[in-house]
Amino acid sequence: MIRSEEKKVVLFGCPLDGDEKHEAIAEKLVAAARPSDSPDDPMVPLLEALSLLVPEDCWQIGGSIEVPIWLRPTAPQSAGAGILLETTIDFIDRNGCREYADKVRDRVESGILPDFPCLIAVDHSLTGGVCAALSRHYGKENISLVILDSHTDAVPMSLLSGAIAYDMDTNPNSLYDRSDPFLFNRTESYNASSFLYHLIKDGIIDPKNLYILGVSDAPEKKAFRIKDPRITKYTGVWTALHQQGATLITKKDCQLKPGKVATLLQKISTPYAYVSIDMDIGARNAVEGVRFKNWQGLNEIQIYRLIDAVSEAGGKQLQVLGMDITEINYRKAGLNSMSGQDKTYEIAANIIRKIAFN
Repeated sequence: MIRSEEKKVVLFGCPLDGDEKHEAIAEKLVAAARPSDSPDDPMVPLLEALSLLVPEDCWQIGGSIEVPIWLRPTAPQSAGAGILLETTIDFIDRNGCREYADKVRDRVESGILPDFPCLIAVDHSLTGGVCAALSRHYGKENISLVILDSHTDAVPMSLLSGAIAYDMDTNPNSLYDRSDPFLFNRTESYNASSFLYHLIKDGIIDPKNLYILGVSDAPEKKAFRIKDPRITKYTGVWTALHQQGATLITKKDCQLKPGKVATLLQKISTPYAYVSIDMDIGARNAVEGVRFKNWQGLNEIQIYRLIDAVSEAGGKQLQVLGMDITEINYRKAGLNSMSGQDKTYEIAANIIRKIAFN
């Protein structure tokens, strides 16, 4: 996999952070109470880290897409937690993430192509905007989408809600709160946990050309034997992906069977590829500055080994058209802790160096 030397690398950002979890909202309000001269956009510190690895004259800055303050990584001090929570959920349920994915698509189409877009974002659903632009420009049949992610990100909201309801009904130690009104009656919105479902449904990507590496959230085999319709619909997400020809490689295989990963990546038969990196691929192991840490990810060496396998896929016959780095938690990334300084930006910069700059 190689980038054409004729294409300039254009780095651009979008600090949309529509995480509706209670702890994320609380984090936002606390962060806003600590005044800072730095913009709350992960692109800024990531570009600083990248400049230590790659000369700045090798890339261009395409700016960041504007996002209202209440949807950025820090919230205004005047916002109340309850109001902010309700407005964030309303934003997601009315397809707000798709609106911003469309803004990303428009930016790529009008200001970057045919050069190499490198998106630095918070919400992973914005990947869909770049995919839509590339699909229009090159044809979906010509592009493979290679994703590094602990999550499958192809679960419609109704199926996720059904699985949560089943857990509350059958698991006395369920972590979910039955009185939480935001677990129910959600719309089938385009968001960080469902955007791949929508990209396939809308014909933007061909599932036969979809590769998801590092998956931790695939149901265990015993889940496929449960007859409750809420669970059969939920596990049906993974069944359908396999039947449609998608390639899902588990975190365990990435850790223990790197040769298998390399072999599966040799299946790529398209002339082009796009690479999407959800930084939670290293959550609670290599990095701490990510939004979702419900699954422990890979360590730093394992991440680089996986990136090398991706970079070597297809040799010089496979051209990488663009990439992204997503799901950085600006409020946590780069901070010092008892275990040392978080390396989210450093590792992300190294990934960009390996993929975008060969």
